[in-house]
Amino acid sequence: MKAIKLFIIGILLFGATATKAQVSINVNIGSPPAWGPVGYDNVAYYFLPDIQIYFDIRKAEYIYFGNGRWIRSRRLPSYCSNYDLYRGYKVPLTDYRGNTPYVYYNAHKVKYYKGYKGKPQKARGHYKEEHRYEERQDNRRDDHNDRGHGKHQDKGNHGRGRD
Repeated sequence: MKAIKLFIIGILLFGATATKAQVSINVNIGSPPAWGPVGYDNVAYYFLPDIQIYFDIRKAEYIYFGNGRWIRSRRLPSYCSNYDLYRGYKVPLTDYRGNTPYVYYNAHKVKYYKGYKGKPQKARGHYKEEHRYEERQDNRRDDHNDRGHGKHQDKGNHGRGRD
């Protein structure tokens, strides 16, 4: 009888420890990005009015509308490749707790129109101008290479090597 009681207590203690560990794992998922505004550690989403896109902080994903549906991606869509996340305004959605902030998109796009600026923001991390310059240079090199400029240009294969 004593062995059964000890066994049951052991199972209860193990279950309590496993539950506590699970809670701490869930709490620590998703820290705000360096370009996020200071002072909003408890929000789950930002709305980026200049490009009309959401950012899910917990999953580190952008949410945007494309091809007739809402898309989640780790990267900004290509049409936003020159958008500066550090300098663009971010609206922390302080009153939203769900998983689909875009259900309020019609209200958000009116209230936070392109060019919207609320109170001044300071980014959590440091902006490095040289990184932005390097990104622009890389994009220019990619654009140059995509145009078929190369030693194989006149070979009929559009600079892509052998067929």
